[in-house]
Amino acid sequence: MKRSFFKLLVRLNKIILPGYYKEDPMKLSNLQKAILGFRYWALTNSLE
Repeated sequence: MKRSFFKLLVRLNKIILPGYYKEDPMKLSNLQKAILGFRYWALTNSLE
């Protein structure tokens, strides 16, 4: 159940939140870094 929840969360993140994979992480604002970290956290938990 936990894995399916995170897979759903990753799909929603892909649709709703912007992607910052092409940008330099050092030039992102704190909010953009938080979004990037949240997306990474959800992705790693969906793969476990």
